[in-house]
Amino acid sequence: MNETPKFAVIGGGSWATAIAKMLCVNLGQIAWYMRNNDAIEHIKLQKHNPNYLSSVEFDTAKLFLTSDINEAVAYADYIIFAIPSAFLGGELQKLTVSLEGKVIFSAIKGIVPETSLIVGEHFHEKYNIPYENIGVITGPCHAEEVALERLSYLTIACGDEKKAKRMAKNLNSHYIRTKISDDIVGTEYAAMLKNIYAIAAGIAHGLGYGDNFQALLMSNAIREMKKFIRKVHKMKRNINDSAYLGDLLVTGYSVFSRNRMFGNMIGKGYTVKSAMMEMSMVAEGYYGAKSAHKLNSELGAKTPIIDAVHGILYEGKDAKNEFNKLTEKLN
Repeated sequence: MNETPKFAVIGGGSWATAIAKMLCVNLGQIAWYMRNNDAIEHIKLQKHNPNYLSSVEFDTAKLFLTSDINEAVAYADYIIFAIPSAFLGGELQKLTVSLEGKVIFSAIKGIVPETSLIVGEHFHEKYNIPYENIGVITGPCHAEEVALERLSYLTIACGDEKKAKRMAKNLNSHYIRTKISDDIVGTEYAAMLKNIYAIAAGIAHGLGYGDNFQALLMSNAIREMKKFIRKVHKMKRNINDSAYLGDLLVTGYSVFSRNRMFGNMIGKGYTVKSAMMEMSMVAEGYYGAKSAHKLNSELGAKTPIIDAVHGILYEGKDAKNEFNKLTEKLN
């Protein structure tokens, strides 16, 4: 590995834009891959991403912008993937250069549909990336607040502490605080699960449930998350840490949460298709609900909230009836 490694961001959405902004504070240059050539040309001329977090202004001298994923991967030692999990497989199919020796960090909050694996496991199983070269970037942190330079916190998880510290150092700034963790699997599953619970919070709001029920729902959600993650990967972890509980709360309550927004539309009577068409961004929890429900059929954890969300989104069950039943299962 080079003494001063090079970094690349893969993705053109809000999280990718936020991460590019963070890295540019500390690095002389980064590679940034996005599919949209028009967006690339706009950034070069106007110094803003026209589609996401357009208030963020970039020093374009620090950006190696490319619409060729192979150029970005070849350039970098550390590669941060920040694209919706549903599209990761398609992007990786474009690769002709090797990922051998690369350090892969995932800022993706979801499960890869083709393999039903979290992103770290997907890279390990399909691309033979050793776990010491795989890391996760989680919140509690919304890209929109990064754009506004509001104080935000990130958890950086990696099996190799030195690599976690290096990533944390390059994301740190006067408005970003970072913490490292060795719980790669747990933090990544938590990042996926909290999106499902945020959809549940949105559905509840859309149905007219108040703050009292929302508090109960989030209390049950963190306990449900603990049971699920313990079944997947048993180790000593404090589920009340910010990477778990904090990220759950901000995603469940924030006005910036696309998963809560999606759930709110479902609660108000939108069909899944119409809600997805209405949104300009992907709600990761929609895909996560299917994968988590499928995985839990093998794990056997008690997950009434995930079951309710899955039933509404994938089995055509009535949201009002499902939440009436759910209220009897929560405590």
